[in-house]
Amino acid sequence: MKFENVYFINGSAFAGKSTMVHLLAEKYDGIECGENYHDQLPEQLDPREFPGLTYTRDLADWHDFIRRSPQEYSDWIDQVSKECEILELRILEDVCKQGKKVFVDTNICVETLKEIAMSDHVVIMLADPMISVNRFFDRPDREKQFLYRLIMEEPDPEKAMENYRQGLIKINSREKYDAFLNSGFNVILRDENRSVEETLALVERAFGLI
Repeated sequence: MKFENVYFINGSAFAGKSTMVHLLAEKYDGIECGENYHDQLPEQLDPREFPGLTYTRDLADWHDFIRRSPQEYSDWIDQVSKECEILELRILEDVCKQGKKVFVDTNICVETLKEIAMSDHVVIMLADPMISVNRFFDRPDREKQFLYRLIMEEPDPEKAMENYRQGLIKINSREKYDAFLNSGFNVILRDENRSVEETLALVERAFGLI
C-alpha cells in the first residue's frame, strides 16, 4: 500500500522534524501527525503485543527507568520504535481517509518507508548525534525534566547521569546516523546559520510542494 497524500519526515533528534511537520500542516491546510502522535492509543495497548510501549505505563518505580544499563535502554528504544511503526501504520490508514495532505514526524523505518511511500514524499533530517546527547535536558518539556529530577535524586547523581548519557550515546550512534544519511532519500542537515523559513523551503522543494 502506498500512502500517496502522506509526507514523512524521519531522522535524528534536534534536527527540526516536529517544527517542519507543524509548519507544513499549517501552510497547506493539512493534517499534522507530530512527534509521538501514536500516544493517543496507550491505554488501549495490550502489553503482550506492545511490551515496549506499555513498559512505562505499568512501571512501579520510575527510578528503574533511569537505572537501566545503556544496552537495556538501547534495546528498549529499538523495541518501542518497532511498536510505534505498527501503530503509525494503523493510524495513517484512517487519517488518510480525510482527503487532506498528511505531514508526519515518523518512527517508521527507512526500509518500510521505501515500501509505503513515494520517494519524494520522504525527507530525512539530521543533526550531529552528539547534539542530542549534550542537549537532551536543555528542552523544557515535562518528560525530560522529570527524568532529570529522577537522576538528581539518585544516591550518586553524577554516576546516574553518566549511565543515562551512555544510553543516549548508544541510541544516537554514528552508525544510525550514517544509515539515515545513506538511505537514498532526500537528506537535510541541521545548519545553525539557516533560518526556519529557509529550512522549510528546503523541505518543500524536497517534497515537490514548490
